[in-house]
Amino acid sequence: MKVSQRNKAVSAAGIAPSFINVDGEEQAISDETRQQLLAVMDLDRLAEQEAAPVPPAKVFRGPGKREMAVEGSGTFHWRLTTEKGKTFTGEVAGGETLTLPPRLAQGYHQLTLTQGERQWDSRIIITPRRCYEPEALRAGEKRWGALVQLYTLRSENNWGIGDFGDLEKMLAEIAERGGDFIGLNPLHALYPANPEGASPYSPSSRRWLNVLYIDVAQVEDFQQSKAAQRWWKTVKTQRALEKARDSEWVEYALVARLKLEALRLAWMQFRQRDAQDDAMLAFEAFVREGGDNLWYQAAYDALQCEKSADDTLRVGWPGWPEAWHNTQLPAVQSWCDEHVDEIRCWMWFQWLAHRQFAQCWQRSQQLGMAVGLYRDLAVGVAEGSAETWHDPELYRMKASVGAPPDRLGPLGQNWGLPPMDPHVMLARGYQPFIDLLRANMRDCGALRIDHVMAMLRLWWIPYGETADKGAYVFYPVDDLLAIMALESQRQRCMVIGEDLGTVPKEIIGKLRNNGIFSWKVLWFEQERNGAYRLPQSYPRQSIASASTHDLPTLSGFWEAGDLALGEKLGLYPNEKVLKQLHEQRARQKKTLTKALRQAGALAEKQQEEEVDTQAMTPALNQAIHAFLAKTNSALLGLQPEDWIGMTTPVNVPGTVNEYPNWRRRLSVTLEALFADDEVDRLLKEVSRQRNSQ
Repeated sequence: MKVSQRNKAVSAAGIAPSFINVDGEEQAISDETRQQLLAVMDLDRLAEQEAAPVPPAKVFRGPGKREMAVEGSGTFHWRLTTEKGKTFTGEVAGGETLTLPPRLAQGYHQLTLTQGERQWDSRIIITPRRCYEPEALRAGEKRWGALVQLYTLRSENNWGIGDFGDLEKMLAEIAERGGDFIGLNPLHALYPANPEGASPYSPSSRRWLNVLYIDVAQVEDFQQSKAAQRWWKTVKTQRALEKARDSEWVEYALVARLKLEALRLAWMQFRQRDAQDDAMLAFEAFVREGGDNLWYQAAYDALQCEKSADDTLRVGWPGWPEAWHNTQLPAVQSWCDEHVDEIRCWMWFQWLAHRQFAQCWQRSQQLGMAVGLYRDLAVGVAEGSAETWHDPELYRMKASVGAPPDRLGPLGQNWGLPPMDPHVMLARGYQPFIDLLRANMRDCGALRIDHVMAMLRLWWIPYGETADKGAYVFYPVDDLLAIMALESQRQRCMVIGEDLGTVPKEIIGKLRNNGIFSWKVLWFEQERNGAYRLPQSYPRQSIASASTHDLPTLSGFWEAGDLALGEKLGLYPNEKVLKQLHEQRARQKKTLTKALRQAGALAEKQQEEEVDTQAMTPALNQAIHAFLAKTNSALLGLQPEDWIGMTTPVNVPGTVNEYPNWRRRLSVTLEALFADDEVDRLLKEVSRQRNSQ
């Protein structure tokens, strides 16, 4: 391929020639990196799209005349079939414009062009202009809720990990104190055969749930199984359960062993049900709806459990023999044929998880919550995931996504997540993206999109290279945001975009105009001069919070516990950097104290020197919560860790083995948390502030 042809191909593939680096300067991407990434992509697919008279999908937003160019020559016959089955036909000449029938309804329609024996299909997608917003928020109301890492919940009844039973109980407690929602970490399916692979942001599948969140005690077949009840009452089981409950950290291996053993006994009971039993009919309907994707998710979990006896195979399919590297290979198909009952067992686990989560959603609606639950959509799946195993064409396995170099990470970040190929997404009429949204907008009132900038671009890193050798690859942002608006309206699910960090200017307006809520974290809301923005400066179309799962808790920030931990873990290159961070923190505390006073959240009589140097106190804690409650943001998310003054973080970015990420539990049970008078006063004051504005 000639140089000019290569450059044209690179541009057509959406690989950026440069990016704005941490110093605000334009930095060129090497030709070698761009060619490496081009080689990763499906070039044949790209060539097919460029040669076709119409694209595989065309998105139109809002009302108005809808036209699309038809490339090529000669006469094409066209047929448009609407989502409801109505058909329109006509002819159009190549090089001319096809005007679509007027008054097409919002939704997905199919356009087919034919010329002789040749045929081309194009999905016509008509979308609204903005995402859904609950009536209460449209009416100007302000709502607050709890931001919860579900696995961290401790209760008198759970099995050492927060579960859907805890979630249902917590909804009632939050609603009783005036709260409107619980925001959750990604609930995506992880790796039951390798439970220590616990990061909710490196899932096996984003379409299915983590079965460890099942509240086993709620499962009717567990209650009815004599074998399960005998197992439950043994001294061995009760001791293991006590150990799991008492641990400061989630003991994932122990929890998985207990829950999977109990659920298998319950499955044996369920299998005895009559084919016409209501629960059996509901399960079979769930299986039909889940189709191949559910079947192979269950097959992957079952197969991983079988292969887990060999430690070299626990990493997932990339560590298996090549004959097992995707679902369509003969060895895999034969294994599935021979293990139908085992696969159905794992599908049943998914059914239980979905039923229990749906029950939580229904409970939130009974409680009158406008948002109720919000879910979190991770930016991708892990390399050794069920998704990449089942659909290797969709993911570019010879690349990984991450972030370019910045001051804290001079070599950039590699997240170990293979990217979705935007050209394959387009070739399939965006169906993979649609399926993903539908799966995650199910049974909730809001969906948080982690790293929402991925709608515009992702930093791709060629396999084997360091993160600084990557480049941005652009995605069809306008199409993706339009489809998100359509699915949001159809599912009645609002959208929150996690837009922290470096946010490209070109996406800020797009997110706002699409009705996607921004995320405003207190620690980051500073003016250029370092002053903290006052509550009235927060945009209405946003959710405010003190912190996130990647940042220190409120007390941890105030007492610089995160800096002490970072020093202990060796995260800082030298003493100079650590000293600068401590100096920055002292300035932040001083300016935040000033903002608290200006907002009327902190009494003027308290000496500034006392407040900005002292440890976190209940009064100061309440003042910061009052400040947040006063913000103009329509939504406010508060962390239970901050209500009780916890300092230990749940995740320390940049660490893997250095810190037990995704394991730290709450220091008190839910029962104790909501019996705490101080917590009760704090939350009721937050509700009063939110309702008084």
